[in-house]
Amino acid sequence: MSQILVVEDETHIAEGLRFNLEAEGHSVSVTDNGEEALRKLAPGGQPFDAVVLDVMLPGKDGFTVVRELRKAANYVPVLILTARGRPEDVLTGFEAGADDYLPKPFNLDILMARLESLLRRKKWQQGAEVSAQVGGASSPPTFTFGDKSVDFEHLRLQVRDKSFQLTLMEADLLRFLTANIGHPVSRKTILEKVWNLHEDTDTRAIDNFIVRLRRYIEKDPSNPQHLLTIRGIGYEFVADPRN
Repeated sequence: MSQILVVEDETHIAEGLRFNLEAEGHSVSVTDNGEEALRKLAPGGQPFDAVVLDVMLPGKDGFTVVRELRKAANYVPVLILTARGRPEDVLTGFEAGADDYLPKPFNLDILMARLESLLRRKKWQQGAEVSAQVGGASSPPTFTFGDKSVDFEHLRLQVRDKSFQLTLMEADLLRFLTANIGHPVSRKTILEKVWNLHEDTDTRAIDNFIVRLRRYIEKDPSNPQHLLTIRGIGYEFVADPRN
């Protein structure tokens, strides 16, 4: 049984989600504001397996809640609900650290499917950690370049002796770039292929993701060797800068 936190200030939506999630066998806690959500998710509190989080909340909004969770190294899967359907708002949620989103009004079956996907990913992560603790073998899909490797299944980036937990969207962007080694990809292509956004939108959110990835990967983020900017086009990933 999974523990789900629903953060929603519209009572009919919150109670509808509670009813349907409990009918699927989950344990559900509900709050209507961001401050209480952060208290519930603080270390030492009740452990949650996933969060369904509305963006438009009184006090701290959903974007702020996600940012504070990630800043505190809390990587509980977060599905945001937003009445803001613009691509810019979707990217803001991803940039804050959300794992998935649905615009309001949403289809309940789709929400349940998206949430189950996030819960499966969490179980995979826990399974890999247990396997490592008992000396078991696992073979997650990884990509290695130089003294760095990224585990796309468990969203971990290893850079020499440092390990970084990636958000789902950071991992998806890095996966796409590494799958196109040596080929410049445009910002528009990234929007369409990585985030399934087909509308014209501000691409600065992509630039912000690249800045973050460079901080993880590059020895000198101001002089990148792996994540190159291709002027007038977009970005290109280089696995071995010496070649």
